[in-house]
Amino acid sequence: MADLFDTGAAASDTPKGPRPLADRLRPAVLDDVIGQDHLLGPEGALRVMLDSGALSSLIFWGPPGVGKTTIARLLAAETDLHFVQISAIFTGVPELRKVFEAARMRHANGKGTLLFVDEIHRFNKAQQDGFLPHMEDGTILLVGATTENPSFELNAALMSRSQVLVLNRLDEAALEKILAHAELELHHPMPLTPEAREALLTMADGDGRALLNLAEQVAAWKVTGQINVDQLSTRLQRRAAQYDKSGDAHYNLISALHKSVRGSDPDAALYWFARMLEGGEDPRFLARRITRMSVEDIGLADPKAQRVCLDAWETYERLGSPEGELALAQAVIYLSLAPKSNSAYVAYKGARSSAKSTGSAPPPKHILNAPTAMMKDQGYGKGYEYDHDAEDGFSGANYFPDTMSRAHFYAPKERGFERDLKKRLDWFEGLRAKRKR
Repeated sequence: MADLFDTGAAASDTPKGPRPLADRLRPAVLDDVIGQDHLLGPEGALRVMLDSGALSSLIFWGPPGVGKTTIARLLAAETDLHFVQISAIFTGVPELRKVFEAARMRHANGKGTLLFVDEIHRFNKAQQDGFLPHMEDGTILLVGATTENPSFELNAALMSRSQVLVLNRLDEAALEKILAHAELELHHPMPLTPEAREALLTMADGDGRALLNLAEQVAAWKVTGQINVDQLSTRLQRRAAQYDKSGDAHYNLISALHKSVRGSDPDAALYWFARMLEGGEDPRFLARRITRMSVEDIGLADPKAQRVCLDAWETYERLGSPEGELALAQAVIYLSLAPKSNSAYVAYKGARSSAKSTGSAPPPKHILNAPTAMMKDQGYGKGYEYDHDAEDGFSGANYFPDTMSRAHFYAPKERGFERDLKKRLDWFEGLRAKRKR
């Protein structure tokens, strides 16, 4: 039987008493894992590593219930490594030292250790750095699991010594296969109408472990006939998700929220914000997106907007749901009513484009430091005008490469705080023209 869910006990530790369905359907080999063919198929990254005998330290990035722990355990079995599992939530420095010391002794006796670290992003920088020497000398092969973007949550040093593999949210076909295996294990089909069966898969929301837990509840019901969608929702006290968080509806709704904010319509923005929450969207995703809106669509027209979003995000992290979501809703209202400007965004893209097209043109020599006599002889720093000593604190000197004409990227709007910035920009341009720069 196959499934794709996380579980911690080794096969040899299988309990003799009653076991949950998810435990009974735990994969025995990697080929039994469902839903991650891009990693475990014939050309998958993990399969290629195993076939070549070159398994490296790994970071598994993916949502809950897609098999991060299961695959790690099976990797250890396939490579004859001792499997050790810890959670960053419950493990401190003293426990880590014991784990490393035990792995060191195993290594000295010719046995490697695959150390699986669940929620690895929960470790702080110092703790993450502590893995590095043990990875480098081969004491451990690290497999970390995280639901958060490793680029933001993990140290660059740890990332450089590991390969990040993305585990996909289970699609309907994978979930249906898991449910079919569950029915074989239970020796009877789910007592569900076709519509209710589809709703059950939707309720699992891409999580194989969640699906098996739901299926086990349904299988325990003493019913005659088939259960419909309304009965299923009532009995499980769960509604089917409003939309697929990785599908078209997800992107349609976030687009609707973004454009409502850009269009200065707080009521519509709140509606789409609420629709996404009701559909089961992660509030942290919404926090990231509204912060992005403050940067892209409001920018310097209201510099406070970005701070409002970051404060709302921090409030959510401290309060959680549902109170923390109110702080995000307030940020949505603030953004909707704030003056809008994408001038900084346009200027940034223009500057990046210009930087690519001008190659490696050096700065003009007059703004280069000259710490040595040779560099002074080469003209470094010659003619530099110290702006603090200039009239109005502005020399009007050229800071672009000598081979490049002066460019104009930033064009502030006549809105909000950018109105004041435009006045200052125009004033500097006037001084530059007066001084013929």
